[in-house]
Amino acid sequence: MSVTITYSNSKHNYSKLFNLYFFIFALIAVIAASIASSWFLYSNYSSQAIQLKIAKTQQKYQQQADQVLALRQETDLKIAVFASKVGMMQAEVNRLSLLGDELAKDASLTRGEFDFMLKPAIGGPMDTDSSYAVDLQTLLEEMDLLSLEVNNRSQQLTLLETMLLNHNITDEAVLSGRPVIQRGSWLSSPYGVRKDPFTGRATMHKGVDFAGDNGMNIIATGAGVVTWSGRRSGYGLLVEINHGNGLSSRYAHSKELIAKEGDVVGKGQTIAIMGSSGRSTGPHVHYEVLKSGRQVDPKRYVYR
Repeated sequence: MSVTITYSNSKHNYSKLFNLYFFIFALIAVIAASIASSWFLYSNYSSQAIQLKIAKTQQKYQQQADQVLALRQETDLKIAVFASKVGMMQAEVNRLSLLGDELAKDASLTRGEFDFMLKPAIGGPMDTDSSYAVDLQTLLEEMDLLSLEVNNRSQQLTLLETMLLNHNITDEAVLSGRPVIQRGSWLSSPYGVRKDPFTGRATMHKGVDFAGDNGMNIIATGAGVVTWSGRRSGYGLLVEINHGNGLSSRYAHSKELIAKEGDVVGKGQTIAIMGSSGRSTGPHVHYEVLKSGRQVDPKRYVYR
């Protein structure tokens, strides 16, 4: 009886132990499968993330490379345009140099400061620490040289213009002739005491009158600078010219003014149109010559 019970209990215990082992094995298998699945999913996700990150990095590098290439192409294009402009400037400098040299020869001026074909003397140590590209550096050096040449030529031409203008004004500033030379004009009132046409009293006439037809040209009797062009009491529309050396001339009673203040006019140049503005009885030009600010008899200049 006791043997059967023992046998029965052993069999029962064995069955329970087997079931326990089976449960543990199954649990371990499930856990292992879960771990393996998780590891597989993690590995796959990690690989995809890494690949995606690599792809984004490569795309970023490609974009930077494209930007560098575009910047290089744009820089090359700008340098090409820059070089073309430098060439055009050099051609213009050469043209001005030839022109200035011809003007200096025509004016019989000495060489030296008016030698437009002579390159300006320049110098300086070599820059051994330059970060520019060779082509760009050469271009910038040419620009510096061109700027120096342009400044040099500009100063030469300005000085030459001043000297030539002085020569011309010296030759043409000598007052001579009449302010109106068209046929049909005549001396209608000389310089000196006369009967005033409006008051009938004896008054000093500080100029000479040349009568003519309305619309005749009034010309400058000498080269100079216009210091007045406008209306003045008694004179009507007036032009006044400074000829230098304390000498100036006035042209009054005009119908229209052509020369403006600040204009440089030449001898014989039309400066106004004859009319009868101001205190005037008819179309004429009242012509005055002033020396050191005082009217003098224009006769010596008119008939010079």
